[in-house]
Amino acid sequence: MTTPIAIARGGRFRLAAGTLAAVVCAAAATLLPTSARLAATERPLHATSSTVWLCRPGHSPDPCDKSRTATSVAASGVQSAFSTTRTAHAKKFDCFYVYPTVSLESSLNADLSIQPEESDIAGGQTSQFSTVCNVWAPMYRQATQAALGDGEAFTPEVIATAYNSLLSAWRDYLSHDNHGRPVIFIGHSQGAAMLIKLLRTQIDPSPKLRKRLVSAIILGGNVQVKTGRDVGGSFQHIPTCGSPSQTGCVIAYSTFPSEPGSDAVVGRPGQGVSIQSGQTATTGQRVACVNPVTFSSAVGDLVPMYPTVVHEVPGVTTPWILFPDLYSAQCRQNGGASWLQVDRLVAPPTDSRPAVTDLGPMWGYHIDDVNLALGNLVLDVALEESSYR
Repeated sequence: MTTPIAIARGGRFRLAAGTLAAVVCAAAATLLPTSARLAATERPLHATSSTVWLCRPGHSPDPCDKSRTATSVAASGVQSAFSTTRTAHAKKFDCFYVYPTVSLESSLNADLSIQPEESDIAGGQTSQFSTVCNVWAPMYRQATQAALGDGEAFTPEVIATAYNSLLSAWRDYLSHDNHGRPVIFIGHSQGAAMLIKLLRTQIDPSPKLRKRLVSAIILGGNVQVKTGRDVGGSFQHIPTCGSPSQTGCVIAYSTFPSEPGSDAVVGRPGQGVSIQSGQTATTGQRVACVNPVTFSSAVGDLVPMYPTVVHEVPGVTTPWILFPDLYSAQCRQNGGASWLQVDRLVAPPTDSRPAVTDLGPMWGYHIDDVNLALGNLVLDVALEESSYR
């Protein structure tokens, strides 16, 4: 059968304790079943150097290539099971994924040991992308939840430790594993901030590497552009994407139910997560917003996909669950903020499907940036790959 995805297009910083607790609890909501958590304790995957691979094609366990069977749950409650399959040309493309802040280690920077938290978030954010690419995900010495809680995640020393470990993994991958294949970059939150630094220093200045760039999906990371332009902030040469057929560009957004607060961590230039990527400019800058549905200012319907353990629905036994016709999205700007406005569609009283968690004006729907539009994003990558080829 045709899958629903295919038819669905249309400085320091300190967090309040309550906000941090909400982020920790919400991040834990992306957990996969217990079997996946146990697999994370098995032998780590090493490349030819000191890189530890969380996900590496052809190796097991690989949380980025789990079962992708899903059930679509309509507003009426009608359920339809389907399976997403790899495209014929998926093996010709690589996805390089950098995970968000999930480490529960007590140190300011995580070590490189694979913990259940990293495996769970990788599976919950990238398994569906394995239908369109080979997913590579290095462990990196990210700023931990503890560092985020006391503001140390935004200090130069902690940021440098995280970025340098990611840079080492990227160089190792490029030297030993890429073999000239085109690349899609995927990152969320802190992972997005690290990718902004990586693209700005390694890809943007290099015509050769820019030719291999299919796209970069950088969510909740504050990609910045000059006001009125699609480049000139985070990157000088890599523009934001203007259509699903454009390649060598960036899809970036942060999801909110309304305008981000004045102290928002995302959605406003030069503050919050922008600090992690070294972006302090505010004048003449705005945070980029690319609607992954319409690639314009028009409204479009999202295709949310989640591991079933996150949103359990009676009768659904597949690893994944999809909610069509539940949310719409539109890029908006106001008061110096730019964001992807997510609204629940008008639904009948019988629609009991779960609502996304709003973490308030500082964060919005930050923890759901990826999964709210996962079906759209996977299709976007497939279309970009067709154009690239």
